[in-house]
Amino acid sequence: MSKEQDIESRRRFLKVAAGTTAAAVVFGGLPRFARAADLPPVSESDPTAKALGYVEDASKTTNAKYKAGDDCTNCQFYTGGATGRGSCQLFPGKSVNAKGWCVSHTPKKA
Repeated sequence: MSKEQDIESRRRFLKVAAGTTAAAVVFGGLPRFARAADLPPVSESDPTAKALGYVEDASKTTNAKYKAGDDCTNCQFYTGGATGRGSCQLFPGKSVNAKGWCVSHTPKKA
């Protein structure tokens, strides 16, 4: 095999490998988004929710740690849209309100 054929073969392999990896990432993430809507909502009376001071509506919290504008949509633990519900790493297997809040709120890094 010539040196040019060897280089071309390597390039083709790298293109296929990169394409396969990208496809796996995209398709691997799709079920996660579909499942978030199917998760049962976390209740404010849930023991973990109580411990974290979770509220369905951030504007109604009386917790001193709350800062105006903080809600689940801008928290690093939240995965979901700006409206409705999404999953939260702090409440595995349950969904939280996009406009909810808890004391573990950590702003997303830009």
